[in-house]
Amino acid sequence: MDDAAILAYCDGFPLDRFEPGQVLIPEGPGRDRMYILAAGEVEVLRGDTQVADIAIPGAIFGEIAALLGGPHTATVRAVGNVTAFRIENARAMLMDHKELSFHVSTILARRLTDATSYLADLKRQFAHRSDHLGMVDEVLDALVQRQRPAVVAGATSKDSRL
Repeated sequence: MDDAAILAYCDGFPLDRFEPGQVLIPEGPGRDRMYILAAGEVEVLRGDTQVADIAIPGAIFGEIAALLGGPHTATVRAVGNVTAFRIENARAMLMDHKELSFHVSTILARRLTDATSYLADLKRQFAHRSDHLGMVDEVLDALVQRQRPAVVAGATSKDSRL
């Protein structure tokens, strides 16, 4: 599902409007809510550091907290006037709507590919260093290797690996 198709899919979801500087999603406790950008521009902040500036309709925010059932890892704030589709009960929505889940999976796969490529480039550039930049190897290994076993509802810890 491409970004245009995801916007058509969102028809019927509540459409929220945000003024410049307003926060769509605050870093911290999860709210089981996602947003899909309809129009405008947002910035993504981790603490005080801007990590992204996004103005692509169809971009999704809050999906990581929804998937992992944990806190929001970043703040999403409107740069200008923003309209975004609000999805409440995001975790259940992702479980029940394969089209939306596939779109989110595609976005996350792109991000992982970009992060892995970036870290691989850093590893090549700083392989000879023994300071914190030399630790890129460990970070890259952890990123590629980290896979938690899936937990199936009603499964015991003995049979929870798929």
